[in-house]
Amino acid sequence: MDVFITGATGKVGSRFAMRMLQRGHRVALLVRNAKKAEALRLQGAEIVEGDLLQPDGYVDALRGKDAVIHLAAQFRGVDEETTRTANLDGTIALANAALEANVTRFVFTSTNNVYGSVVRTGPGREDDELSPVHAYPKSKAEAEAALLELYRERGLGVRIVRLPFVYGEGDPHIVEILPHLRNWHPAKRMHMAHHADVGQALLLAASTPGIDGRIYNVGDDAPITAAELRELHGGEGVPEAQQQPFDPWDMIVDTTRIREELNFRPIYPSFYTARDAGAI
Repeated sequence: MDVFITGATGKVGSRFAMRMLQRGHRVALLVRNAKKAEALRLQGAEIVEGDLLQPDGYVDALRGKDAVIHLAAQFRGVDEETTRTANLDGTIALANAALEANVTRFVFTSTNNVYGSVVRTGPGREDDELSPVHAYPKSKAEAEAALLELYRERGLGVRIVRLPFVYGEGDPHIVEILPHLRNWHPAKRMHMAHHADVGQALLLAASTPGIDGRIYNVGDDAPITAAELRELHGGEGVPEAQQQPFDPWDMIVDTTRIREELNFRPIYPSFYTARDAGAI
């Protein structure tokens, strides 16, 4: 495949771009700072220095590509307006540029956090009502809606992939979240996905025909509890004071659709299998 990837200097994007290069795909990367993508350039990636919000600077690089895989996003450390501008306005600009360049497939990475605070009677399913709480998932939900509108009105070949908590391959994400787990009930679970499985899901979404307009949850087979994550990383169990009632379906998703339609099967079905394989 010949793909155009955004966000390749981030935790997910850098690992996914390297996987694509290692598998022999042709890869172009849109980055703001070319120096941060030097390792990927040395592996054969084409570097396009530019800004999502200024598509005139990269639309020519899109021409002839088989797919756009949009991973760039603002997550933490910026205000709500900046988050929305990057994640919504930037996504719309990229989608319009892809349409202008006649790119037939557009993979958008969203988040399982778009399901939000609605109390459920089961895991979050792709067609459920969304009720995101914070700025990041709100911007992702808005971007999803905008892309689906472009699909209906202009034929954008969008495929939406909702990622869970991503970990593995030296990613410090778990260590970064440990302090927050003290505020969780010890039995609270969450779906996770190893970088290898995120890469698998994104490649399937980009390469499978006939799935325009579809949304897919990604997750492993064994959601893990807050208590387990803390203990596995040398922390104490979650304090007894935090053992208040909680929604058992929060951060849990149904992965039936991606399994049935894309034949997705986790390489690492649980955190424990990744740990035992030395893939953390």
